Amino acid sequence: MRTFLSAVLVVLVTVLVPASAVAYWADRELGNADRYTAAMSPLAENAAVQGVVVTQAGRALAGQIDAGPFQGGIDALLGEALRSFAGTPAYRTAWDAANRAAHAAFLQALTTGDGDAVTIDLAPVIEQVKGELVADGVPFADRIPVTHVSVKVMEYDNLGALRKGFRMLQIAGIWLPVLTVVLAAAAIGVAVHRRRAVIATGLGVAAGAVLLWIAVAVCRRLTLDDLPADIDRAAAAAVYDALTAFLRTTAWVILAIGLAAALGAWLAGRLRRTP
Repeated sequence: MRTFLSAVLVVLVTVLVPASAVAYWADRELGNADRYTAAMSPLAENAAVQGVVVTQAGRALAGQIDAGPFQGGIDALLGEALRSFAGTPAYRTAWDAANRAAHAAFLQALTTGDGDAVTIDLAPVIEQVKGELVADGVPFADRIPVTHVSVKVMEYDNLGALRKGFRMLQIAGIWLPVLTVVLAAAAIGVAVHRRRAVIATGLGVAAGAVLLWIAVAVCRRLTLDDLPADIDRAAAAAVYDALTAFLRTTAWVILAIGLAAALGAWLAGRLRRTP
């Protein structure tokens, strides 16, 4: 009976490992503005994301300055300025500011039901470009309107279900990982053969890590396959990878811990048998 109970607990641990990681990630990573911004910050240097920002900001500004016969030249100048600006420290600062604002909108969409997409407001980027052009004495630059341009990087057809799931994960938060650890300890504690239970639990934890990695990969494919045609796939993939980097790292760490525990228990048994 004790062996059966230990086996059941190991199975539960295997299932709860990926669920615990996702719950912690949703509550402490996605739910935290500083960590969200830090995760998105490296995308400032991603070529695909930069391309989307330059294209969308250029479209927003094109034709909004009445430069008469010089209109074409002004629009081309703005486009070039945006491309040059995308590689500067000021752009990275503006990008972080835009993502901090996007985080608030993201949480609002997931908690209040408003909106059906993850968007980034390019107003901070446009404002920085305008300031640099004015400082450089570019004609008509002072007439550039600081337009609020929302760029969609993720869109969902069934955000209602996502909201409910996100809320459940936030509630689970820290408690689900704690429960997983308690069940792992219980699986070892109730077992007749403790060393074998440690091996089984370690392998169960490792299997849970593999399940987590598979879930992240499958969700990535499903998310990208579901994207509307007007959303840049490469940029969306970069955003998904940035947001789920914590989960992928966690999967490798948990895998290493599980395998190390199982290997350590197995080696301890071998050493005891050695005369």
